[in-house]
Amino acid sequence: MKKTFKYIIVCLISIAFLSSCEEELDLNNPNAFSLEELLQTEDGFELLAVGVIDSYQKIPANEFLLIELRSDNSRANAQNGVYPDIDAYNMDANNGDAATYWSNNYATIFRANTIIENKFLAPEEFQYTIGEAYFFRALCHFNLVRAYENVPYLDKVLDINSGDAKNYPQLPPSEVYARIVEDFKTSIAFLNGGPQNRYRPSEGAAICLLAKTFLSQPNPNYAEAELLLASVIENKGAFGYDLLTIDRDNALNFEPNPDPNDPTIDILTTEEYRANQAITFAKVFGNEFVGEFSSDTKRLDGSFTNNEGLELHEEIIFSISYEAINTDNVVSSQSGLDDQVETDAEGFSNAMTASGPSNGVNVATLDLLSIMTPELQPVRFDGTFRSITVIADDLLNDTFNSKYPSSGEANGNDWIVLRYADVLLLYAEAILAGGDSTTDTRAIEAFNQVRLRAGLEEVVNLTKQQLLEERRVEFTFENQRLYDLIRFDEADNVLGAHSNRNGFLYTGDKIYLPIPQRELDNLPGVYSQNNGY
Repeated sequence: MKKTFKYIIVCLISIAFLSSCEEELDLNNPNAFSLEELLQTEDGFELLAVGVIDSYQKIPANEFLLIELRSDNSRANAQNGVYPDIDAYNMDANNGDAATYWSNNYATIFRANTIIENKFLAPEEFQYTIGEAYFFRALCHFNLVRAYENVPYLDKVLDINSGDAKNYPQLPPSEVYARIVEDFKTSIAFLNGGPQNRYRPSEGAAICLLAKTFLSQPNPNYAEAELLLASVIENKGAFGYDLLTIDRDNALNFEPNPDPNDPTIDILTTEEYRANQAITFAKVFGNEFVGEFSSDTKRLDGSFTNNEGLELHEEIIFSISYEAINTDNVVSSQSGLDDQVETDAEGFSNAMTASGPSNGVNVATLDLLSIMTPELQPVRFDGTFRSITVIADDLLNDTFNSKYPSSGEANGNDWIVLRYADVLLLYAEAILAGGDSTTDTRAIEAFNQVRLRAGLEEVVNLTKQQLLEERRVEFTFENQRLYDLIRFDEADNVLGAHSNRNGFLYTGDKIYLPIPQRELDNLPGVYSQNNGY
């Protein structure tokens, strides 16, 4: 059990509310409330805050198509609708996925602003809900500025009938990031001492995302990011964070390997230990292994399936929960906002699940398959790909993502926004501070923790290129690669070469999504289109 759905009405909009087993909400009486009534209800701010979480559930529905598919990790088969155009950087301002992603982020911001504008009415015991609202307002603007570059920053509930929107023009990225920083700082203050729930914003999650904001802004603030990340890593016990891994002493011996000096002792081989680590790595995503260890290949022989009971653990800092529900009434990436508010279940990104191949997406590029092999990635490969046979130079050898193995949109795969492995590698990035290499022991130690979990050798000198490559294989299909390339100032080099290899249309301007045409039409003269569209 992860979530139960009930409904209330806020500002004449029906919002589905979500509760977790970590902190159940009493929603047994799903009456309709006006906003005024809700603000006077004992747990009204709690209901409003959970409504913001529910609103955010819609956002990952098409992130894979807009982020990972436009990187050099994933490709689309040529016969499948608009997806090949997204893959080839051939989008236009009428693209439905880009428009829906814009709307879903601003819809969540609207709900967050409803709480913030009424924060002085919040009872003392619900002050943390104010922090959650600031957290989501910052996170959604973080999504938007990275995806579209020039976006308005909405810090109030806009009245669509009053022309308020005209007072919120697009801002340069530096200004947007400055406001994101302030919102995350405010959220940290309100979340201090609040509930610790990995399905809800927490102080630790806000600190880490603030650090990521500092690293992502046009002029990165490496020093501030380093201090923030160090505060989390050095106090990981208090926060309840750690890398999900398994010690050799706790690993399973799959087959007898008698010690030649003492046959009564069963030796754990390197291959067996790596298989244990592969099973553990898959648990990061809530997946369990079904199969056996092959005596012939010395590797796992089987498949992974989602287990909702495995999805909450110490590596998860913040994730969006989804429950497997059998229903025909599910949000899709093409749903309009009016459709979305009345659905029975929220749609995880179907393209990222086992159903992705039916859309001709969720296919690894040949370039990715050249570095993600069982030999080069003995731990991460099995938990990342469904195929155990990779032919890196065969375009017809479709190798699909297995990090989200359930099928369909109303599935049980959670969406991980932030995990501790990311914190460790961001910390190394902050210490590297834009340089080409470092021997700083703090960066080396953080980097090597992720390497060792992956069954790879430690390094004594960390280079920028090694860090970028490590992030690519650690976070394959987690919508990180595109933004990593931008942050490392390698997007034009890498994606330009990727485009040339595949006959795509990438230019430096195409790194950002087009501003939706409907937004330009609704506010003529207020918004301008991004270059390249």
